[in-house]
Amino acid sequence: MSLLSLADVYRARQRLAGRVALTPLVASPALSARADVPVFLKLETVQPTGSFKLRGATNALAQLAETGVKRVVTASTGNHGRALAYAAHALGMEAAVCMSSLVPRNKVDAVAALGARVVISGKSQDEAQVEAQRLMREEGYAFVPPFDDLRVIAGQATIGLEIFEALPDTATIVVPLSGGGLFSGVAFAAKQIRPDVSAIGVSMARGAAMHASLAAGHPVDVEESETLADSLGGGIGLDNRHTFAFTRALADEVVLLSEPSIARGIAHAYREERLVVEGAGAVGIAALLDGLLEQRKGPIVIVVSGANIDTTVHRRLVAER
Repeated sequence: MSLLSLADVYRARQRLAGRVALTPLVASPALSARADVPVFLKLETVQPTGSFKLRGATNALAQLAETGVKRVVTASTGNHGRALAYAAHALGMEAAVCMSSLVPRNKVDAVAALGARVVISGKSQDEAQVEAQRLMREEGYAFVPPFDDLRVIAGQATIGLEIFEALPDTATIVVPLSGGGLFSGVAFAAKQIRPDVSAIGVSMARGAAMHASLAAGHPVDVEESETLADSLGGGIGLDNRHTFAFTRALADEVVLLSEPSIARGIAHAYREERLVVEGAGAVGIAALLDGLLEQRKGPIVIVVSGANIDTTVHRRLVAER
């Protein structure tokens, strides 16, 4: 973690100014009543691409553009690819996005609509990553990792700055956890500002690669499965350079959720918070509803990471609950 400093995060914020939304932190009376402490939602859902991923992608591409790079490629479960395509368009760069066949159609279409070259390869995030690295080697693209990259982590860390500027007495931060770019960035910035803040990672029970890796003590492969929290799918990379170490050092706890719990989180967000939230964005809310955040000090801030859910799926989940 010595490779990243709080100064890097402030420099990332300067690069993001005017390109990325400063997102609202809103109180949730319904969740506060359940938790018996103040609960706030950090709404990354209002980013132009519908998720927090725009922060890391923009910070990475802005630095690459300064060195003359014109073509970038990544592997994505959807949101990072959309963010990369958006940032590349804004910076006058060409983007290619490799995704597996598990990525929902709405996310594939959104990437294509932004002018990126879309490549569907394999049945897992890891297989899509192999294709992205082939394009890097054979076609001269610069590879931008979806999470395991200090530029990406620094971009996501700007969320932590915004949280503490809006709510300096934040005591607990709840963050969706997948490859660890979001969690690493937010938890790093938060603990630099307030070392005693508690950072809780939340994943789905199906194929939680970071959770399995933490339990093993090193990065491991997991079988990727369909889940409502599709943005949290994929491995962390057996050669993980940064996010495993960050998460192991910074996570006070990691909790896992069932699919019905994630569905309840999505439905609650719509009915009680008036928010359309994808499964990965709803996991913090779901963890609180499941009672997994009991005894945590408040104020609690839940990072609501994204809104990019298929509308048909969303309508069905809300109608069923």
